[in-house]
Amino acid sequence: MKYLTRIAFALGVAVLVVLVIREGAQSIAGLLKQAGWPLLLLIPLHIAPLLLDVMGWRVLILEHTRIASLFSIAAIREAINRLLPVANVGGELVGIRLLARQGVSGTTAAASVVIEMLLNMAAQYVFLALGLLFLLRITDSVRPSVALFLAIAAPVPLLVCLLWLLKSGKLFKAAEKLGASMLAANPERFGALGSLAQLDRAIRRVMSAHNLLALAVVWQLAGLIVGCSETWLALRLLGHPLSPAAAIALESVTQAARSLIFVAPAGLGVQEAGLVGVGQLLGLGSDVAIALSLAKRMREILFGIPALLVWQVTSRFLRSPAHS
Repeated sequence: MKYLTRIAFALGVAVLVVLVIREGAQSIAGLLKQAGWPLLLLIPLHIAPLLLDVMGWRVLILEHTRIASLFSIAAIREAINRLLPVANVGGELVGIRLLARQGVSGTTAAASVVIEMLLNMAAQYVFLALGLLFLLRITDSVRPSVALFLAIAAPVPLLVCLLWLLKSGKLFKAAEKLGASMLAANPERFGALGSLAQLDRAIRRVMSAHNLLALAVVWQLAGLIVGCSETWLALRLLGHPLSPAAAIALESVTQAARSLIFVAPAGLGVQEAGLVGVGQLLGLGSDVAIALSLAKRMREILFGIPALLVWQVTSRFLRSPAHS
């Protein structure tokens, strides 16, 4: 995985460089200069979707937790996955550890993160279906009646699959396997969080609460939709506004590509290619799509670096002799 991540990183850098050279660095820089300092508004705007995601995580933790603490941990998880070469899973391991330090039992912490990861796939699926519906409507690829049918029918296979997995117990086994691999990834640090048997019980306890699972998916989906406001605002500042529906279409397909090619650190190259491809269908020039990607990466860096600093300072403080 380490070598695969390095290869993906090198390819991502190459794709980004080629796109910037092809579209013209001066044109892209001109767009960013035109938008100016208001692009910094993307940083506080990100609080809303992250908070909604935290609310979804909160319902899966069957012990007392504070929203403020969860928000801090979620910001650190996201920063690690977006800014460090960890193939989008390193943040989850750190999140388990940090949540356990907040007084939540290790097995409860691990179970909540494992199940949240699985449910996020469901939320991403519905989000992608919604985005594809909007994309089809905007580009007039299908008649409205067909588009409406697709919107209604798209989530059905997922719902049927989830019900079958719950009834057959295969989803329990998938969650247990994922949790076991996460805990085994660094046994000297995570081995104390609990045995696999305890993790199994914790996962089954949460998975049996179907109302909580549904509520978590709703919170996550709300976070994904609200997060599209960053794309919508950035494009307006870049002088190429799109409708909220078009912003959802652009963001959903791009996020799906990043999730699919998860080994690419920070989705480098994948995000840019996705924005360029879908952006063309929506009437955006490739230079605008790349400028949008750079604006989004600026937000990721400026929002994520403070979270990484808090993580490092907190970790060193807890490892100091006085607190060992």
